[in-house]
This record gives sequence, structure tokens and C-alpha cells, in this order.
Amino acid sequence: MRATHHRLTRHAGRRRALAAGLLAATLALTSACTSSGDDKPSSWQDGSGESAPKAAATITEPKADATGVPASTGITFTTKDAQETTVELKDASGKAVEGTLAAGGKSWLPAGALEYGEKYIATVTATGDDGKPATATSAFTVMAKPDKQVRITSFLGDNQVVGVGMPLIVRFGRAVPEDYRDDVQRRMTVTSTPAQEGIWHWSSPTEVRYRPKKFWKSGTTVSYRVQAGGLPMGGGWYGRSDLTVDIKIGPSLVMQVDNKTKRMTVTKDGKVVKTILVSLGKKSTPSSSGTMVVIEKLRKTVFDTMDELGPEEGYRTKIDYAQRLTWGGEFIHAAPWSEGQQGSVNVSHGCVNVSMADGAWLFANTRIGDPITVKGTERKLQNGNGWTDWNMSWDDYVKGSALPYEEPDAAQSPEATPGDQAPSVDPTP
Repeated sequence: MRATHHRLTRHAGRRRALAAGLLAATLALTSACTSSGDDKPSSWQDGSGESAPKAAATITEPKADATGVPASTGITFTTKDAQETTVELKDASGKAVEGTLAAGGKSWLPAGALEYGEKYIATVTATGDDGKPATATSAFTVMAKPDKQVRITSFLGDNQVVGVGMPLIVRFGRAVPEDYRDDVQRRMTVTSTPAQEGIWHWSSPTEVRYRPKKFWKSGTTVSYRVQAGGLPMGGGWYGRSDLTVDIKIGPSLVMQVDNKTKRMTVTKDGKVVKTILVSLGKKSTPSSSGTMVVIEKLRKTVFDTMDELGPEEGYRTKIDYAQRLTWGGEFIHAAPWSEGQQGSVNVSHGCVNVSMADGAWLFANTRIGDPITVKGTERKLQNGNGWTDWNMSWDDYVKGSALPYEEPDAAQSPEATPGDQAPSVDPTP
């Protein structure tokens, strides 16, 4: 047996030597017949003789055969040498899921949250300049519906018309940890016509707001969306559902109050339309200097400070044409009892007092979100005491974003029009 094995080994060795000799001869012949370099280089081919696509695609998330995938998942992928890339997502029945490519073209987001517990197949197709498609697929299963879900709400509702200083306000039913806010913010989009530069700002762990760099342009249509259904929000909590709101910006009505002159100047669409005598807060209860917006409007209400200030200093007074400016209780309102001091002396408890006639006119012409700037008083407005988004510089506002701010292309940046620019604030007396 050993001898036989030895012979077989030697024969195999001869065959290898012979094959090597033939290969060397073939290489020599090929070398001798090589052209001067004008021929095109050969390309890889499959068994049919067709060359392979130049482009390539790879799906990085969700991984193939992944289970427990969040219902908010997008399709993340990479491509090489692709002139065109398409993404398709189908459910188990073969029905296509609507969605869009994200900016940068490296991910694709479904139009809505996927169905809990369902299976899906994602296909990414990359086509190079040779016109040949290369595909990558990933089949995955969405997680079961979670027990812990975070409710997401908007202060504004569809079809509301608001003032040019109105911030977009989104609230979460549970605090969003800092490590998750960037993921949440990536799913928050704002579309305005005409386009205006703006950014989201986290005012608290449960509330995020959006404002443009300058006041909204009058007549702007705004649509904002929070695509957070099924989105992980930390601690095993997930977004309950997506949220979409469409609103419109009304005329540009801006109010400016100067403590020195005791007058309010009302500008509408860039033109002064009215000057109103005012009485601001007396020295013991000064009005706040800063930029605020109208938070709510009350045709009739009662100001009651008895519990807060006690029977000696407190009061309970019926009020007409009240417009809230701060959570601390500063309003624009009619004050017929101070009409003799309006325009000359401050006698209020911090509010902007106007006459009954002017209060009625303002109430009829203003909207929620109309801005007002008060300057020259003894007290500076505290950020957070109301919708004080415009009381912050743009640079400070940007710092509240969970994502880095990117300057827009200067060539595409919209020009300011009358009434868009927030007035400067002088908080000094």
C-alpha cells in the first residue's frame, strides 16, 4: 500500500510539473502577443460572459434577518460608483411602503411608522455609469408593540393662523434624555413657503421649539412633522405616534413699547398704523424689558392676586381685552382706571395698561404669536417666563439644538422683507 501511494504521489507531481510548464508557456505566448497598450483592459465577467456592474450597494441597517427592529427604523446603506440609487421597502404581502431619501442620500425613511410585529424586505439598487444595476437586500422583523409609549403633542393645531413671532412648540409626555434628543430632532422637519432659515431649540427635557432666524414672513405656510412613532426614547420608552401640523402665518403685526415715552408703536407689514398711550409697571412692580409674544387672549377675565399677595396688597379685578405675555402674569389689557396716567406715569402691577378703546382695537387686530418688545424698564425679562424665544440672540438659540447648526447656502438664503426683523431690545432703564 505504501508503494502504491508513493507511485500515485509521484504521478501527481509530474502532472503538476507539466501543468506548470504549460502555464509558463501560455504566459510567455500571451506576453509576446500583448499590444502596445491601446486595447481596453479586461473586466470581470460572470458565467454568461456579461461583465459585472461597476456600482455596488450594501445595507448597513437593519441587518439581514434582524428581529426586534424599532417601528421607526430607516434604511441605512452605502454605495460605490453609483450614478443613481433607489430604495424599496415591501411588507410580507409585497405591498410597497412609501418613503423618501434623506438629505445626503445615505438613508431612506418610511413615510410613517412600520407595523409592529410585521416582516419587511428592503432593497437598495445602485446603478453606475455603465447602466448596470447592483442590488442589496435585507429582510427584517419589526418589534412587538411596546408597553411604554411616549405621547407627543403640538400646541398648535391644523389650519391655525398665528403671528410672525409664533414658535412651533412640541411637547413630550416624558422627559427625553439628552443622549436621545439628537435622534428625535432628526425626525423633526419643518417646511415653510417661502423657505426661511430656522432651528429647533430644547427649552426643557419635555419641550422643544422652533423659530426662524428672523420673524416669519407674513403669509407663510408652515408644515412641521415629528416622525417619532416607534422611535426609541430611552429607558425602554418609544414614541407613540407620528405628528403632522399645518399652519399659516398672518399679517406682520409688531408692537414696540418705550418706557421713556410711555407709548406703544404698532407696525403692520412694515408701516406704522397706530400709536397708543400706555402705563407700565410702577417701581415696586416694574414691567419686564424684552421681546415677548402674545400667548393667549381673553375678552373678559378676572385678575385675582389675593392668595398670592394677601388681603392687604392683593386685588380681585375684572379685566377686559387681556392678552397674556408672561407666565408670571404680565398682560396687555384695558385699564379704564389708569387712563389719566397713560402716556405719563407708570401705575400698573407690571402689565401694559391701555385705554378701553385702544384695548378693543388691539384685541381685534392681534393674534396669538404677535410679538411685543418693551424697553427701558427696571426689570429684564427672564428667559422661560413665557415664549421668550425671541428674547434670545440667534447664536444663543442655536445652542439649544441637539444637532450641529449648518449655515445655509448664501445664494439660497431668503432676503429679509419689512416686518421680518426682530427689533433690538434695550433692557436698560
